[in-house]
Amino acid sequence: MATLNPYLNFRGQAREAIEFYRSVFGGELTVSTFREFGMPVDAGVEDQVMHAQLETPGGFTLMCSDVPPSMEVTPGTNVQVSLSGGGSDAEALAGYWRALMAEGTETMPLAAAPWGARFGQGIDRFGIGWLVNIGD
Repeated sequence: MATLNPYLNFRGQAREAIEFYRSVFGGELTVSTFREFGMPVDAGVEDQVMHAQLETPGGFTLMCSDVPPSMEVTPGTNVQVSLSGGGSDAEALAGYWRALMAEGTETMPLAAAPWGARFGQGIDRFGIGWLVNIGD
């Protein structure tokens, strides 16, 4: 079965960001640096994250990397991550929302939505947009 996973790019903050997401979602984290893969990069970038992958107990995967200075990155404008579910997942989703927004900015507070779910939208402290939809 094919999967679709968010892949987030950062400028030197990938390790801090993925460790923050692990504190929110839990799970197993693997982190590899440019040096470990033998990738040619500018001096000072060798120990930044080439690939990190978080496998959560909730069954989703989040990946990220640092973008070398030779490549362009515009944080927060090209990706939003959507978390959705309901029933037995409702409490966990609400907890994720609170943790993500603790130092972030809610653009739409988690509240009743016209489609019958609770929905919130915001930007975490790393500039990543999050959508949380909690159905029945």
